[in-house]
Amino acid sequence: MKKLLLGAAVSALMTTSAFAETIGVSMALFDDNFLTVLRNGMQDYADEMDDVELQVEDAQNDVGKQLNQIQNFIASGVDAVIVNPVDTDATVAMTKAAADAGVPLVYVNREPVNVDELPENQAFVASDERESGTLETQEICRLLKEQGKGDGAKIVVMMGELSNQAARQRTQDIHDVIATDECSFMEIVEEQTANWNRTEAADLMTNWLSAGLEFDALVSNNDEMAIGAIQSMKAAGISMDEMLVGGVDATQDALAAMAAGDLDVTVFQDAAGQGKGAVDTALKLVRGEEVDQKVYIPFQLVTPENMEKFTSMN
Repeated sequence: MKKLLLGAAVSALMTTSAFAETIGVSMALFDDNFLTVLRNGMQDYADEMDDVELQVEDAQNDVGKQLNQIQNFIASGVDAVIVNPVDTDATVAMTKAAADAGVPLVYVNREPVNVDELPENQAFVASDERESGTLETQEICRLLKEQGKGDGAKIVVMMGELSNQAARQRTQDIHDVIATDECSFMEIVEEQTANWNRTEAADLMTNWLSAGLEFDALVSNNDEMAIGAIQSMKAAGISMDEMLVGGVDATQDALAAMAAGDLDVTVFQDAAGQGKGAVDTALKLVRGEEVDQKVYIPFQLVTPENMEKFTSMN
């Protein structure tokens, strides 16, 4: 009788496992505030489902390590792979590895260079970066006019990693806004990368200030760099009442900086929503359901006037 019960239990376990769907997830970097929210969003959503398991790995900003993780996921028999790319120019090899094995693949948050040539069982889930830098820069433009600087204003730009499509597009957004009649009074006097990093941004701002650079606003590709720059400006005795600073992501640290009067504008990028969308898309591909190959989660402008609605979202 005991053997019969044991056999039934093992059979039930095997049946349950057979129907469980496993998704391998390779994140560009664990040590990043926004990507942490994205990763947690995926995990929390998967935890709500009894038959979905995530295997999450940290690529530690190493392209070679990320490709190895994808190959290992495939070799271990995962049902699908989700990738937050380290380098968006290095995704062709990742697409090929998954396509050759017939394993569905979903890129999340960072747009792959081959986004318009993905095979049928691959997709991209993110927010449309043409909105992010545009919303940010248009608001900085409006605020500069409000300050009476519509006849001429100098701005500095901090860029993310140049290998990353989001950094390139957000920077292009800035230039596109400045090219419009409404904001043509803005002049970029310095533009350099701080690699999405708070510490690098603080060092870059210190260098600019030490060189005597004068400007009216900072437009940053993300909140982390904006916060690092703010720290350096405050240490140098610059009043944040006069200086305008913009970022992107609407992280909790950014909203705290906004509440303190240091950050003037950010743009909400729904990290948890992107994570949920990536898991949903991967599961649909595994199950043979139709999906849009580009799934966009809208950006939203965040200012001191509406920031309260975003305080618990990222």
